[in-house]
Amino acid sequence: MTVAFETVDEYIASFPPDVQPVLQAVREAIHASVPGAEEKIRYGIAAVMLGGRYAIHFAGWKHHVGLYPVPAFDGELEAEVSPYRAKKDSVNFPYSQPVPYDLIRRMSAEIVRRRGAASAD
Repeated sequence: MTVAFETVDEYIASFPPDVQPVLQAVREAIHASVPGAEEKIRYGIAAVMLGGRYAIHFAGWKHHVGLYPVPAFDGELEAEVSPYRAKKDSVNFPYSQPVPYDLIRRMSAEIVRRRGAASAD
């Protein structure tokens, strides 16, 4: 049976107590770089929206937290992200390792920057 969550708070609360703070910290890291963001549940996972469109999704799994979609970045940022890439547009951060929240903030900021540049064209 699939549970339909109404809010991101409900989604996070559905995870084990040791995972909830990780998901909350990922949420805060994304919001720190996505000004004016709104949240919603899309495809059964948390989504941070910017200007009515998704900016980034995050999801908790049994062994990791995933972010989607994460585009290929340039230079040093991509070099930092690449060890976490699971597929071309997703990254996974294992719970067994420290989650790089600063990297998540920088990834989110770059996604916002690209979105702004695309809408200015």
